[in-house]
Amino acid sequence: MKIALDFYRRPDPVQVAHDLLGKYVYTNINGVLTGGRIVETEAYAHINDQACHSHLGRYTARTQIMYEPGGVAYVYLVYGRYALFNIITNEAGKADAVLIRGIEPTVGIPEMLLRRGVTEVKRNLTGGPGLLTQALGISTQHYGTDLTGTTIWLEDQQEPVAEDLILASPRVGIDYAGDDAALPWRFRIKGSKWTSPAR
Repeated sequence: MKIALDFYRRPDPVQVAHDLLGKYVYTNINGVLTGGRIVETEAYAHINDQACHSHLGRYTARTQIMYEPGGVAYVYLVYGRYALFNIITNEAGKADAVLIRGIEPTVGIPEMLLRRGVTEVKRNLTGGPGLLTQALGISTQHYGTDLTGTTIWLEDQQEPVAEDLILASPRVGIDYAGDDAALPWRFRIKGSKWTSPAR
């Protein structure tokens, strides 16, 4: 069952990031279905979080989509090379987001291998935010995509991940965020070999 917009439009991005663990994300790009189980996320809040792109309240060409109601894709490039897939959360104007950092591939694995240019099904296939977007065929052209549509969508297929299987820790690569870099807003499924290698 596709996840409804109400799920994304809740007011706490940290809770949404936590609850996305164990959900499934799918893409249908050029008629090819790929997807997998979400095993790692990070939350970003527009208030009191210097790591969030919208924390200064600046409405720019890049952050424009963050101010839309939750349930759309925010995809941007890092290092001029890697597209990162974020889900906008909260209501319009609140500009919160959740970064999808790792998935366990389950559908369309041959196509994922081709897109990634690798030959083995191991962590470097989808275990990192820039890797999973390549595998799923997500690029900056999907900026603003409705996540209840037919191009990128999420599904709830099983019981929530047990609390004792969830690790909370500081987010990755945000040293510029000062004290906010220490917020335990990165969530991982304990024991998953598909989480990103960053520690």
